[in-house]
Amino acid sequence: MMRGVRGAICASANSREAIFEATRKLLVHMFAKNDIEIDDIGAVFITATKDLTADYPAYAVREMGLKTVPLMCATEIDVPGALQRVIRILIMVNTDKPQDQIKHLYIGDASRLRPDLAGEL
Repeated sequence: MMRGVRGAICASANSREAIFEATRKLLVHMFAKNDIEIDDIGAVFITATKDLTADYPAYAVREMGLKTVPLMCATEIDVPGALQRVIRILIMVNTDKPQDQIKHLYIGDASRLRPDLAGEL
């Protein structure tokens, strides 16, 4: 069975370092909270707000060892007044866990997007 695991985080700045740091932090915690192994991942979909242009978050994911996992990056819809510097990740993972046991993770300022899913680190 495949489940989607969602998460979001805000980068501290529009720099390669900040984008990579935020992406890695979010992904590490998503993996840990959901017992995700790389071999169980079907695909990862990543979005970033239009103000994050210094580099692709997917490059940070590749550097973490996901060399053969299909990745896709896209730009979020530019909604006026929306939270800025947001990176969102959707991991499609093969798991036997029921939907109510999947732990979605919205951390830092991104917890404002889904207060009901705000993650504790």
